[in-house]
Amino acid sequence: MAFMEKPPAGKVLLDDTVPLTAQIEASQSLHSHTEYIIRVQRGVSTENSWQIVRRYSDFDLLNNSLQISTLSLPLPPKKLIGNMEREFIAERQKGLQAYLDVITTHHILSNCELVKKFLDPNSYSVNYTEIALQHVSMFFRSEPKWEVAEPLKDIGWRIRKKYFLMKIKNQPKERLVLSWADLGPDKYLSDRDLQYAVKLLSSCSHPYIYKITFATANESSALVIRPFSEKGTLKDLIYKAKPKDPFLKKYCNPKKIQGLELQQIKTYGRQILEVLKFLHEKGFPYGHLHSANVMLDGDTCKLLDLENSLLGLPSFYRSYFSQFRKINTLEGVDVHCFGHLLYEMTYGRPPDTIPVESFPPAPSVFVVSVLESILTCEALKNGMPTVSRLLQMPLFSDVLLTNSEKPQFKIPTKLKEALKISKECIEKRLTEEQKLIHQHRRLTRAQSHHGSEEEKKKRKILARKKSKRSANESGEEHSAKYSNSNNSGSGASSPLTSPSSPTPPSTAGASSIPPAPPPPPLPPAAPSPSTEVPPARPDISAGRGALLSSIQNFQKGTLKKTQTCDYSAPRIS
Repeated sequence: MAFMEKPPAGKVLLDDTVPLTAQIEASQSLHSHTEYIIRVQRGVSTENSWQIVRRYSDFDLLNNSLQISTLSLPLPPKKLIGNMEREFIAERQKGLQAYLDVITTHHILSNCELVKKFLDPNSYSVNYTEIALQHVSMFFRSEPKWEVAEPLKDIGWRIRKKYFLMKIKNQPKERLVLSWADLGPDKYLSDRDLQYAVKLLSSCSHPYIYKITFATANESSALVIRPFSEKGTLKDLIYKAKPKDPFLKKYCNPKKIQGLELQQIKTYGRQILEVLKFLHEKGFPYGHLHSANVMLDGDTCKLLDLENSLLGLPSFYRSYFSQFRKINTLEGVDVHCFGHLLYEMTYGRPPDTIPVESFPPAPSVFVVSVLESILTCEALKNGMPTVSRLLQMPLFSDVLLTNSEKPQFKIPTKLKEALKISKECIEKRLTEEQKLIHQHRRLTRAQSHHGSEEEKKKRKILARKKSKRSANESGEEHSAKYSNSNNSGSGASSPLTSPSSPTPPSTAGASSIPPAPPPPPLPPAAPSPSTEVPPARPDISAGRGALLSSIQNFQKGTLKKTQTCDYSAPRIS
């Protein structure tokens, strides 16, 4: 088959769902315009970052392209006079940074090709529409019964997946949709197993899985054909959108926000849970549940894009569940995605943030109880409930399913083993990504806490206390040294001295004045301490404490009174 012949080689399998962040680092004025130097980073690793240079005109061009979303984006206005002044450039830089923050945090805008090309032109320089047309043309050479009616431009959110409206030559009124997709970063099946598994999808029969007319794959991409539905998807029903319109136009800014009726929520929710349970029991990984992947066929919901997990494509909600380490299996991913879908069916819009702190009024308290078991902070910390547990909850347990079609999906044992290994590899990559995000979050939290004003004040107070304590200890040590020096000076080091000798009398009149009697004998001198063996030096800290205690407890009244007899004065008889 021609489609299988020429796969491009050496491709880099990039995860397009990893968020890009952008920070304007500087600006420079060149002649009559200003350039802004922007640091762009993919994910949490600072090593995976690069610089781009953009002018205001580039921002303006991007903003014009994004007007299809009908969102009011905060791009700073143009200014013709005075646009080179320093104050104006600084103010405009702040405005452009705010604009970047909005488009990189909006879930749909951040994943669209326009924003990706603006921030990462090297990774998104390929024209995937042309590549898809080349593959589709090769396919038609071997399958001449089909032909392209029209391209369905940008009806999906994926950059590397393109859609075409098809028709059968001998049945011109019947419409089909052909989807072409590149392989993704989670493709772990061998080429042979992949081709076999994709072809097997057309044999799958289930009342809540949308029928596949034809499917094939090669070493680089896959091609799937399905019937076209004029009613569109469940998301089209919620947003009251036309199926053929571009994704940005249909879902970014709905004109009217309104949820579904309670009975619709119960029925559609039960049908989706039943098909998830079926796939889990078969050991078939899914992980791609969202309202645009659920086709409406009358009052029945039917799941789309079973091939996505085989091709290794990342999930629409990956940037959400990769934040929570308890969602680490594809079964848990499906349940988490079901929580998003149930919220959308109930309130007519996606949740503003995950986790959800409080829920608006709902048609039933049973709806809120299911949402609380999936989307609250406590649920995300403890882990997701199983599909079987959700089916037993009051919201879905009393729903009667009238469809009697018997499900059929035979997967050979060898392929089932390969799917199991592939599933484990997908979950391992998710776990590793969650670990990196968790470590980055802890580091950021620690840095933020360390740099807070309150923490800075605490550190200043502690530094003062430490400085004061060390000054006191230094003073005490100096005092102890001085006291020890005085004690040793009055004892061992000072020699004993005798009383001063009396001044001899004048020689005049010596014959008449008898000589002074000799002084009384001195008391026996105490033995010099210097002749004794000095005692062992006590511990400094203990000696210091004893010295301070002795000084503090000294009382003058305890000293003994002494009487001194002074015989040094001359006697005159």
